[in-house]
Amino acid sequence: MKKQVRLIPYRVEEVLNASEEKIPKGVEMIRAPKLWKEGYKGEGNVIAVIDTGCQPDHPDLKDRIIGGRNFTDDYNSDPENFSDNQGHGTHVAGTIGATLDDSGVVGVAPQVNLLILKALSGEGYGSYQGIIDSIHYAIDWRGDNGERVRVISMSLGGPNDIHEMHDAIKRAVENNILVVCAAGNEGDQDESTEEIAYPGYYKEVVQVGAVDFDRNLAEFTNFNDEIDLVAPGVNILSTYPDNKFARLSGTSMATPHVAGAAALIINQCEDDFNRELTEPQIYSQVVKRTESLGNSRSMEGNGLIVLTNYVTSSEDKKRRQKKYASKKS
Repeated sequence: MKKQVRLIPYRVEEVLNASEEKIPKGVEMIRAPKLWKEGYKGEGNVIAVIDTGCQPDHPDLKDRIIGGRNFTDDYNSDPENFSDNQGHGTHVAGTIGATLDDSGVVGVAPQVNLLILKALSGEGYGSYQGIIDSIHYAIDWRGDNGERVRVISMSLGGPNDIHEMHDAIKRAVENNILVVCAAGNEGDQDESTEEIAYPGYYKEVVQVGAVDFDRNLAEFTNFNDEIDLVAPGVNILSTYPDNKFARLSGTSMATPHVAGAAALIINQCEDDFNRELTEPQIYSQVVKRTESLGNSRSMEGNGLIVLTNYVTSSEDKKRRQKKYASKKS
């Protein structure tokens, strides 16, 4: 248990003082804005982001953060200080849920609530115990109004299969929490060689690979037989510490696209079915909204997540339109 887990290596392409895109290309690519027009923006859902923390007062994130906790030695181990002193976590959080307004950027689920769990230090490392404790904290957390976590996002990994971490993830799934993890960035485009990182390789999680905006597999993305799907992960624009923005590349950037997408899917399907979804049902609905890119399953899993790739009855569509119109009035 003394072994460390780390951020999955990623690239900082560019840091910006102002956003160049109100709706980042990755958010557009998975067609999240189409679901916003139907009234689905992640409202009422909580996503736990297990990462390096988050800038709590970033203009695009301050209204989305519902709580947080520090599981590292940073800030003298102060459990209440979950500020991001690395950058990665703020970027991931923005892709999931940056607020839709007239400035900055917007995330996939712009009305979702974010529970920030800082399990990785400013150097990008953390203990497996910190990860395990973060997962259990997310499972047991309840908001002031009874909110609970529906999705956990983890853009981290290592080569070690840790029994206690696996058990924590199984417990999350048993509590109907979808766990979304990065595949890793050690890929070499050799399909015959599996590149494995944990927790992404566990069967219980949604393991996410990366593509670029031309729908080509990223040159760094891992291949293995547990890849579930792929999402945009190259030159991804999102929030960054000090009220800035940045373009980063990695499966770490693909993962929050899927976590945010899951919140929209939960909204949409629970509206359609008029009941709360179980974790297997959420997973099933996520992988249904994919599009094959023509690669093998070990390279792209079920394909690229595309939120409009679903079948709906005319009755459901009319009911959604009526419900959304009543919300707007």
